[in-house]
Amino acid sequence: MYYVYVLQSLKDIKLYIGYSSDLKRRLYEHKIGGSKSTRKRLPFKLIYYEAHTSKEDAKSKRRVI
Repeated sequence: MYYVYVLQSLKDIKLYIGYSSDLKRRLYEHKIGGSKSTRKRLPFKLIYYEAHTSKEDAKSKRRVI
């Protein structure tokens, strides 16, 4: 499974849209500042996610959200 997810920064209220095959691990990485693209905007809250059976589906959905 691949997951598309939306995080909202509690610092600047902006959204971050990503995808991952391991949602729990990826959210943890964001939480500890392990993502270069989000570390300066911590903390985040998960506001949406959905599952897809293929990586291609998840990547294409990420562009639509």
